[in-house]
Amino acid sequence: MAKKILVLTDPSAQAMEVVRYVGSFLPPKNVRVVLFHVFDPVPECYWDLENNPHVKTEITRLKSWEVHKRESIQTFMDQATALLVSCGFDRSLIDIRIQERDQGIARDIMTEAQAGYDAVFFRRRGITALESLVVGSVANKLLSTLTSVPLIVCGDLPPEKKILAAVDDSETAFAVVDVITRFYGNTGYCIELFNVIRGLAPWMPELPDAMIRDRFGLAREEMALLFTDLKKRLTDAGIDPSGISEKIVTGDLSRAGAIIREATEQNFPTIIMGRRRISKVEAFFLGRVSNKVIHGAKNHTVWVI
Repeated sequence: MAKKILVLTDPSAQAMEVVRYVGSFLPPKNVRVVLFHVFDPVPECYWDLENNPHVKTEITRLKSWEVHKRESIQTFMDQATALLVSCGFDRSLIDIRIQERDQGIARDIMTEAQAGYDAVFFRRRGITALESLVVGSVANKLLSTLTSVPLIVCGDLPPEKKILAAVDDSETAFAVVDVITRFYGNTGYCIELFNVIRGLAPWMPELPDAMIRDRFGLAREEMALLFTDLKKRLTDAGIDPSGISEKIVTGDLSRAGAIIREATEQNFPTIIMGRRRISKVEAFFLGRVSNKVIHGAKNHTVWVI
């Protein structure tokens, strides 16, 4: 089945790393790639000052700057296309889309992203090189409001055919696995199903040790049954059973910390997890666990499903 992905770009080295990740980590067969850029031109009101002798020189510089900016993004798009083609992507399935800013960068991206895409790829520091936060303002807006499509926040680690699937006992576990099967069925990737059962002792020290052990035991049994169902979905999609592993961590005080530690120690450059927090009472679209992983696993690529 053909897949359609949106890759958000700007003429920067960081954005090219996103393209490189797509080229290196995604199986290229039957994938339509849209390289998308929201171009922010010089406001038209400046051109009204063109005949003013006091600002005429500055207007000329602005025009030159805008022309250079347009040329830079087109050069980037050409280089990005060549990179994807060298990775095996079909040139006829790569679209270049440069759109002038309309409602605002984030709003324009969200409008485009809801046009039937299977995933949206972007870099941590947002879409403009001026943003200095770990996750830039545009990226934060996408993560908090764009809930209808998987979002991929690309990191710096070289991609390998290894995926850490952080799952819980909610319906998002099946969503995570379904995305993996859609993109990576019959590809030889290694998948680890990973679950964290958080400890209670610091908050409820009065609980007997036996009660805590019983809670962990029941939770492990439930997750083991869920893992069986998830593994069947993976193998039915053509993923080699020998490449599927599972791990349950109990008693850790931080789910996000455990996920980041596992990805780091076991060399998983890519983490795929659900949008909501592991607790079913979490009301935010982007839960605390996924939010902490995105900010904490700075070098990893994180898929938010």
